[in-house]
Amino acid sequence: MTDKFALVIHGGAGGIPSKQEWIENREKVLKQALDQGTAMLKRGESSLDVVETVVRILEDSPYFNAGKGAVFNAVEQHELDASIMDGRDRSGGAVGGVKTVRNPISLARRVMTETPHVLLATDGAEKFADQFKDDPKIQRVSNDYFSTDHQRERLHETQKQAKQKESDKMGTVGCVALDRHGNIAAATSTGGLNNKQYGRIGDSPIISAGTFADNETCGVSCTGIGEDYIRNAVAYDVSARMAYRGDSLKKAVQDILNGKKHQVRGGIIAIDKDGNIVTEFNTRGMSRAAADSSGRSEVHIGK
Repeated sequence: MTDKFALVIHGGAGGIPSKQEWIENREKVLKQALDQGTAMLKRGESSLDVVETVVRILEDSPYFNAGKGAVFNAVEQHELDASIMDGRDRSGGAVGGVKTVRNPISLARRVMTETPHVLLATDGAEKFADQFKDDPKIQRVSNDYFSTDHQRERLHETQKQAKQKESDKMGTVGCVALDRHGNIAAATSTGGLNNKQYGRIGDSPIISAGTFADNETCGVSCTGIGEDYIRNAVAYDVSARMAYRGDSLKKAVQDILNGKKHQVRGGIIAIDKDGNIVTEFNTRGMSRAAADSSGRSEVHIGK
């Protein structure tokens, strides 16, 4: 065990909240999540436990597009996606299109640890969740638990305009951690696109697109227009550029987000095996927080 650890969190790329109340509440929740994760890492707890715990905090907040504050799809329901990955052996778990699981990130972890699979979706994921009636981390809720007035207003505004703004195509939460044992883990969770087509699944539950972790290179969580991240296998591409080309983490992330040939709209958070933290985005803003063993501790909303 070493003294070195690092933690980075995002609350979604896109626009900057216009209301001061939203800015303050996002800052408060990100600070809570950052402090909780940092305390766990200081105690020597695993990066997997940390990223799950942090993402659960964000899923339980109505101020982020995951869990409680999830956007509505086109038929005014919520379909939630999440994934988690262990950098020790590249094992991963994910769920897509779940409707009654309060904390999808915890169900994704059960997919990783309790099945030979990586991704379970829709009714199959719901049926899998039925096995965990006695697991306090797999709570079941009605679909309207996730609803907020704010997201319903956004849905109706988008449907009225019959056109989706680019900021409506974004919104995710994620976390990457390097623990004192040298292990990296990453996790991502989302409600998806505002007014998305029923059944649409984005990059967040796709290992190598929205989430990736490998102890030899880095851990990554993405946020933005999911289709861009899927087409370009963005999370894995960060690791591959480091492994095959010798790029630094910062160069790999910046080159992907600034690339002209293959557009990737959104943001990326990542930590490399040496504990270097990167938070980059090409949108108006990205809610984010970071801390490490050197004493760094910061929260940013917007630019």
